Amino acid sequence: MLRLAIFFGVLSLAPAARADPCQAVPDFGSIPGYLAPGSVFTGPVVYVADGDSLCVSVGHGARNWVEVRLADFYAPELRRPGGREAKEALVRIAMRRTIRCVADHRSYDRIVAACTLGGVSLGNLLRRAGVAEGGNGR
Repeated sequence: MLRLAIFFGVLSLAPAARADPCQAVPDFGSIPGYLAPGSVFTGPVVYVADGDSLCVSVGHGARNWVEVRLADFYAPELRRPGGREAKEALVRIAMRRTIRCVADHRSYDRIVAACTLGGVSLGNLLRRAGVAEGGNGR
């Protein structure tokens, strides 16, 4: 009994997995109509997950944060060479700035979209910043 109590006590000290803060697109079920393919949505970037994924706020609270996978850029995965640098570049370029996105399709609990800042695609802005592509999409 004591060993079992110690085991569960140690388990409770493990850090909790970080929940996805973007909740506009459900894990299962239909996507909101305003995110249908071809739809345009705008808002400030409120979270950057990695070098090619971010959250756009289309209203108040996480239920109105749309997780977007950039349609035109494939960043290295976070744990791969260049992954952290890609995320840091996307934070510098887009965080707290209002972007415009055109929805393409759903991928899991996110929307693949072409997004622009000041009329320039985020993918091109990342390339201009010297971020090399190399993620799973390539």
